[in-house]
Amino acid sequence: MSHKLEGLLTPDESIVALIDYQPQIFFGVGSHERHMVLNNAVALAKAARLFNVPVVLTTVAAKTFNGDLLPEIQALFPDQPPIDRTTMNSWEDSQFNAAVTGFGRKKIVIAGLWTECCVCFPAVDAIAEGYDVHVPTDACGDITIEAHERAVQRGIQAGIVPMTTLQVMFEWQRDWARTETYDGCMEILRAHSAYGIGVLNAKSIPGERAGKGAAAE
Repeated sequence: MSHKLEGLLTPDESIVALIDYQPQIFFGVGSHERHMVLNNAVALAKAARLFNVPVVLTTVAAKTFNGDLLPEIQALFPDQPPIDRTTMNSWEDSQFNAAVTGFGRKKIVIAGLWTECCVCFPAVDAIAEGYDVHVPTDACGDITIEAHERAVQRGIQAGIVPMTTLQVMFEWQRDWARTETYDGCMEILRAHSAYGIGVLNAKSIPGERAGKGAAAE
């Protein structure tokens, strides 16, 4: 039985792993609209950068089969080369494992392609070693809807916490009065969510309601 999760995610105890967002793997995604998955993955990466949460990037067979990490994600971390693996299960790759566990943080946010192996496998193994694993499922994709859903269910049975991308960011923020990250959150919402349309509308309304803090209403 998995241990009891304690509290909401906080930036200082989180780490994010972005797994195998590569062209050849994306071609196989049929569970979601592909641009939606990439949009959410980029939003997650931007949120991690905003809140100074460490991010581990990884690919599999980048030079021989699957291609490099998609530029939309790599551009956010220009000086950080992904860890390239041969293993389907990144937890079994010594370099990836050392990178994730080396920060001493117990809450891992895992997102990637495909859900059934490259997300589920390391999630299950990390939980078995005592880590809390949160999976923003809308930033993940698989060959079919069934493959994605069964992988999420498999992970839940092992103890993962299924979330959405924006929920991860909202847990890190939690209070719109935290002004140091407020503008960054609003920028991510404007760029990557339908709510951004409302934010733009609110900014066009004169008066106090359009100011900071209106997003909480």
